[in-house]
Amino acid sequence: MLYRPAFLLGYAGLLPAFLCLLAAAFGPAAWHDLAYRTGGLYAGLILSFLGGSWWALATRAPARQALRLHTIAVMPTLMALALLMLPGPWQLVLLGSLVAATLVVDRLLVRQRLAPDHWMKLRVPLSIGLAAATTGLGLLAL
Repeated sequence: MLYRPAFLLGYAGLLPAFLCLLAAAFGPAAWHDLAYRTGGLYAGLILSFLGGSWWALATRAPARQALRLHTIAVMPTLMALALLMLPGPWQLVLLGSLVAATLVVDRLLVRQRLAPDHWMKLRVPLSIGLAAATTGLGLLAL
């Protein structure tokens, strides 16, 4: 069974990304730049948060897997930082793609029995939602 607070708070966490998308699509032109910057920063923060979650799950791994998993866990933060330094709307498209790609690691953590069984029921819609909002924001900015 899915942990109800994680479900509710997880979906609430999509609100900032979709509010940025709505502001860029339908808000006054004065809001667009702020929506693009905020949406990118939010995706970067979530990627960093997800890496921290992976780090915590990796602490449950056997010693032979721990180094590899901890190395993977720091990658979302480093990659998000690099992408946020890129100029222009492609950073948003790439951030959205990176969010979607995190599902590969989530699935690995489930297969290795380090993440709870319901992990993917939460991670898939949240990752797809954030990836869609962030990529959409980037496409609007092109």
